[in-house]
Amino acid sequence: MYDLIVKNGIIVDGTASPPFIADIGIKNDLIVKIGDLSGERAEVVINANKNIVAPGFIDIHNHSDISIFVVPTADNYVLQGVTTIVIGNCGFSPAPITDKNTEIIEEAKKQYPEVEVKWRTFNEYLEALNAFEKSINVVPLVGFGAIRSAILGFEDTKPTTNQLNEMKELVKEAMDAGAFGLSTGLIYTPQNFADTNEIIELCKIVSKFNGIYATHMRNEGTGLIDSIIEAITIGRNSSCPIEISHLKSVGIPAWGLVREGIKIIEYYANKGFDVSADVYPYTATSTSLSAILPPWIREGGTKRMLERLKDPNVSGKIAREFEEHGIMEERYIEWWQIAISWSPNHSELEGKNIEDISREWGLDPVKTIIKLLLDDEGLTKAIFHTLNEEDVKYVIKSPYIAIGSDGSIKKFGEGKPHPRNYGTFPRIIAKYVREEKILSLPEAIRKITSMPARKLKLWDRGILRPGMKADIVIFNYYTIRDTATYANPHSYPKGIEYVIINGNIVVEEGKHTSRKPGKLLKHEA
Repeated sequence: MYDLIVKNGIIVDGTASPPFIADIGIKNDLIVKIGDLSGERAEVVINANKNIVAPGFIDIHNHSDISIFVVPTADNYVLQGVTTIVIGNCGFSPAPITDKNTEIIEEAKKQYPEVEVKWRTFNEYLEALNAFEKSINVVPLVGFGAIRSAILGFEDTKPTTNQLNEMKELVKEAMDAGAFGLSTGLIYTPQNFADTNEIIELCKIVSKFNGIYATHMRNEGTGLIDSIIEAITIGRNSSCPIEISHLKSVGIPAWGLVREGIKIIEYYANKGFDVSADVYPYTATSTSLSAILPPWIREGGTKRMLERLKDPNVSGKIAREFEEHGIMEERYIEWWQIAISWSPNHSELEGKNIEDISREWGLDPVKTIIKLLLDDEGLTKAIFHTLNEEDVKYVIKSPYIAIGSDGSIKKFGEGKPHPRNYGTFPRIIAKYVREEKILSLPEAIRKITSMPARKLKLWDRGILRPGMKADIVIFNYYTIRDTATYANPHSYPKGIEYVIINGNIVVEEGKHTSRKPGKLLKHEA
């Protein structure tokens, strides 16, 4: 007798093989049998009614490092069919913490006051993740931002040999604790102050543990190609597999560069080097508003940044730099393209763009963003409408590209976040498979299941086979769709009928059951 049988499903198994009709028998948290189970019994039987049965979706790029403690049911991801999230991306992880980078925790407390932070080491953080019940599986990366700031603070400085060795030791401790690899966000302070060799040295430690290097590259605009080459150089010189995060060409002058970037990735992949990337299916990016400021403003961390922004002369200096180099050091962003997605002290501005806010406040755009950042203590977040749909399609089609949301678990109704937080995975199937037909359904499923699982070496997930973990999503191919928009982002998708995580039904007939069978997954070298 099985614990659960899924019958009458059209199975798309995650390998990009053609679909087939079969039943799935589950015992505990494992798939035991796939085939004709019409004569078998189970405590619970789900009739899939010829809907699609696929492996649970794996979000290879997620930022729920703290928010999962706030919403452990992870509604906006589980209801997309996501069963596993990869956190610690873009160099951001909430550990390790030393006296030199306590600002990381201070900012987390401001944004998530309900979370009690007791950890210091990466292992203690993982123990906290492991200790509480959650609906979704969690895969941790350790962030370079936390590693570097733990030893050097947030300053523009180069490490001595001893300091580099201390950073290596922190990476080793994180990998020992169960991290799947190291991530970087090379546009963010203090990571932008590191040179290529510094990252190579840390990745050599990661390589010894058979982990990966995931990178938000140094430049995603006109410097995209140089950034891809830097990422591959780090991988080649450290023997570390590379995952290029949210590959895109930002800004009109850079549109089309992703095509050359894909060729470079394919060239090295065809030579046997483990390099791949991920993408989200939208034409807008999202990050902290402070990221648009020149690096010298952000040096030293948020407290120092806010002190500099209080200087009445600083707005003129920033404006001159924007005039000379462009916003974010590229001539590709206009003020109307930047919309506020979250402002703890100006919720009335969420959804409005900087140009309109400037007009409303009677300030120039630079003084507007300074006022926002000062009022919000640096926490303001924004959406940047700077991408090209043809580029997005081109990247999605490449066989070397997985799908990642670059979002996080959200409190329903808070702010106006990017719609990717609610719709990334259904959107891939509805828009790019069913409507535009640039992907087959089996290939799309591969990109959100077995491809990220292989990259992470999650050998027991991402494919429907006997002996694999029972992470499964059942959806109606003809009705699945994302409903979240920039104007109304807090909107769950349609068409996902069931989500099973570790053998437990977490979504039933489109509704969250509130069950919490998720697990912290630890990397084993």
